Amino acid sequence: MSALDWLPETVRKRSSVRALETGEALFRLGDQALSIFEVEEGRLRLVRYTIDSHAVTLHTARRGELFAEAALFASRYRCDAIASMSSRVRVYPKRELLSAFRRDPAVAERFMAILAQQIHALRARVEERNIRSARERVLHHLVLSAGIDGRTTQLDGTLIDLAAEIGLSQEALYRTLAALEKSGAIKRKGSTIVLAKASAA
Repeated sequence: MSALDWLPETVRKRSSVRALETGEALFRLGDQALSIFEVEEGRLRLVRYTIDSHAVTLHTARRGELFAEAALFASRYRCDAIASMSSRVRVYPKRELLSAFRRDPAVAERFMAILAQQIHALRARVEERNIRSARERVLHHLVLSAGIDGRTTQLDGTLIDLAAEIGLSQEALYRTLAALEKSGAIKRKGSTIVLAKASAA
């Protein structure tokens, strides 16, 4: 479900669009939380930093996805939002959204449905991070990401992005993909990865 499927036209008209270059920040940790966002083009990473300044990717928001929803009930953003590539983001002022929810419970219900879908996806990602074997973690991710044929994953970023998303080092990901390809478990061509067998899910 995209924002077009649930947002009242009045809220859509009062939104704005922000263009970002690769590496540009949409907001930073501690900035005043005034809006939530929808990715119209490109991709943004939600990032926190460790004490030694190591970047930890909390989530990657892709085309058609909402992000920073917690801003509706927070005074400050709790991470950085950084464009992974040239991107276009639609900005929804939270004051307008909260007013729309209060006026029309059906709008609030549709928004809750989106959040429920995201919770489901998040639980799958948490499960993924708990898989210790790099091979099984990569296969798990490919199964979850496969298209309607249950086999084909089209990467929309680099392998570096994928490594950050699934919590592996770049070297571990490269080794694992090479081993999977050598064993016949996957086939790779450019940004496309095809599983040898379709997911039963």
